Amino acid sequence: MRSSGVTERSGWGLKAAVLGGLAFLHLPLLFVILYAFTTEAKTYAFPPPGLTLQWFERAWERPDIWPALGLSLQVAAIATAFALVFGTLAAAALARTRFFGRETVSLLIILPIALPGIITGISLRAAIGLADIPFSFWTIVVGHGTFCIVVVYNNVVARLRRASRSMVEASMDLGADSFQTLRHVILPQIATALLAGGMLAFALSFDEIIVTTFTAGQQQTLPIWMLEELIRPRERPVTNVVAVFVIAITMIPILAAYYLTRDTDSVAGSGK
Repeated sequence: MRSSGVTERSGWGLKAAVLGGLAFLHLPLLFVILYAFTTEAKTYAFPPPGLTLQWFERAWERPDIWPALGLSLQVAAIATAFALVFGTLAAAALARTRFFGRETVSLLIILPIALPGIITGISLRAAIGLADIPFSFWTIVVGHGTFCIVVVYNNVVARLRRASRSMVEASMDLGADSFQTLRHVILPQIATALLAGGMLAFALSFDEIIVTTFTAGQQQTLPIWMLEELIRPRERPVTNVVAVFVIAITMIPILAAYYLTRDTDSVAGSGK
């Protein structure tokens, strides 16, 4: 009986710890959503004096939001495509072959996502400056590609290491050429890993701000626009409205990636 009571108390303690952790993680997001509807434009009084939808209309009418949103979407799309190609090629090379220094190369590929973003940003800015390359759309894409490649690489290499090589060998023995084997055997095995890696890369690129700050020059992505609005606020709830949109546009691909690969344990590299 005593053991049962201790076990029951431990169970309640674990549940309380889980609820506390979830509240710590997600309550700030709920406040962001709540203050997108407040009637007060300048302060974050709690509870809000009233609720309104006017800030959504105001955000729709703000001409400075749309160019920033368009730039973020374009950068995320191209950085993701870039990462899918080079991340997959790197994963295939390291998963299917053995050579001296393979683990070192793997570490070097993963390193950009392990380093603090500010270190990556400073190093990229220094390299771009030394090469005398003007800051532009493409310097942002290159900056985002440094960690997007890692996300795709981690997902694909994990899947390839579990995939059976005998299927590839059987395909070749049955007369399939390299392209047919890639199309009909390898790609179906790694399809969900590619999709999950691409979704995570897009989400990370869309809301990236630290590396972007060092590589954007005078251009303004949506996260940079939000930061500047917080520093020099004109209409605070509009910033919250945009934040709600960013939460939605990043949560959807992340959740989709999780559900696509939850039975395979192949979603990796999302810690950025």
